[in-house]
Amino acid sequence: MRVVKAHAYGNDFLCVALGDSRAGGPALARALCDRHRGIGADGLILYAVRDRGATMTLFNADGSAAELSGNGLRCLAALVAREQQLAARAEVSVDTDAGIKRLELIARDGERYTFRAALGQPGDVRQVSIPVGGEALTATVLRMGNPQCVILGPLPDAERFNRLGPALAAHPMFPAGTNVEFAHVEAPDRVRILIWERGVGPTASSGTGTCAAAVAAAAHGGAARQVDVVSPGGTQQVDWRKDGVYLTGWAEIILEGEWVRGQPVEA
Repeated sequence: MRVVKAHAYGNDFLCVALGDSRAGGPALARALCDRHRGIGADGLILYAVRDRGATMTLFNADGSAAELSGNGLRCLAALVAREQQLAARAEVSVDTDAGIKRLELIARDGERYTFRAALGQPGDVRQVSIPVGGEALTATVLRMGNPQCVILGPLPDAERFNRLGPALAAHPMFPAGTNVEFAHVEAPDRVRILIWERGVGPTASSGTGTCAAAVAAAAHGGAARQVDVVSPGGTQQVDWRKDGVYLTGWAEIILEGEWVRGQPVEA
């Protein structure tokens, strides 16, 4: 089974064509994404390519389904651009469980592809109080094609991050779970984040989480609507315009090979 691995700022994904997949998505995700017994990744993308586009179905490393990943979206778009030898200014459209997303190829440097992705309008942006871990946290909750919970303020230390991240991700307020970002507005044009991703845990980066943090910072933290968002994996640019949120950053293809281990049989 052919597998392509790509990452965006350390947030890594394995891409498998639908025709090559010989097992159910959840079981295959758990097997392939295991960092000791598999290849290792934050998620699995099952895809089918068309002219200047693709469809994708996304699974987290634990086998749970996810509606969208901004970084995974770019990883798949990079694969399309590579296979179809697309030039700068070309548009790639990807059908996701959160709708059709369009990306403009800005530049290519070797196997690294930079895109500006139109991720649409943030949905249901509001502030709520969440009791968790003996604290009452004020959070901005919203949807960026997937559920997001953003805690604005100074970034937590490792102990607090590892305690609150999973508790918020699985909080009863979010029946389907949520992605969690801790976001500190360092300047009107710069936001620094830590990420606890639903179904994965700590991640170096998150595209939709980057966008969610930027929206929360602009709506409730005094930030501008055009900001650099700095995660442990690097810096992406977010522009919240009248017609939606645009995310600019790169994805890099790093591996292409064959999975030869016996396929998992569980669903």
